[in-house]
Amino acid sequence: MKKGMCLNSELSYVISKMGHFDCMAIGDAGLPIPDGVKRIDLAVSPGVPAFLQVFEAAVSELQVQKMTVASEMKEKNGGLYTYLTEFAQKNGIAVEEVLHEEFKRRTASCKAVVRTGECSPFANVILESGVVF
Repeated sequence: MKKGMCLNSELSYVISKMGHFDCMAIGDAGLPIPDGVKRIDLAVSPGVPAFLQVFEAAVSELQVQKMTVASEMKEKNGGLYTYLTEFAQKNGIAVEEVLHEEFKRRTASCKAVVRTGECSPFANVILESGVVF
């Protein structure tokens, strides 16, 4: 059995294949996932799993150099915005804010989009892979 925080085999596999500048999105239950992008659907019911549970599991295995969020998150989901920006600051991760429409366009170039059961507004992030050296 795999030892570690991220036990989902699909999520772990995508992370293991990511190289420098590759991206993966983690989204709420309503984020549209473009055709042709790998969908890792973890949603079970509203709120299960929560966005932050999936985020924490993913970043425990992925070297992140940049996070992209929708600028609307700051006003519409301030608690999550504060958590993510403070996490980024503590870990030397750049944060880019774009309009939600641009965010959705950028998911088309992600290696995968992970769907959570989160049902709060703008609970979405694109994680850009860094290098460990």
